[in-house]
Amino acid sequence: MKVTARVYATLKRYLPEEQANNDVEFELPAGTTVRELIENFLKIPPEAVKVVFVNGKHADMDQVLNDGDRVGVFPPVAGG
Repeated sequence: MKVTARVYATLKRYLPEEQANNDVEFELPAGTTVRELIENFLKIPPEAVKVVFVNGKHADMDQVLNDGDRVGVFPPVAGG
């Protein structure tokens, strides 16, 4: 199945430079979870991730991904 991921803000440092500002498409085995995508394919430590969206909706790390899903991965953010 194909899944597209976009990594935001400080998490871009984990991506190869040529992918840091683009969507990254992956061919994943059926049953892959958000956590597996983040750890095994994006190579981001899960503790660095604060919020994940799948198809624009908040998702938890154990959500199973489906063909065509779009995943957004965000670090903790602070502001004031």
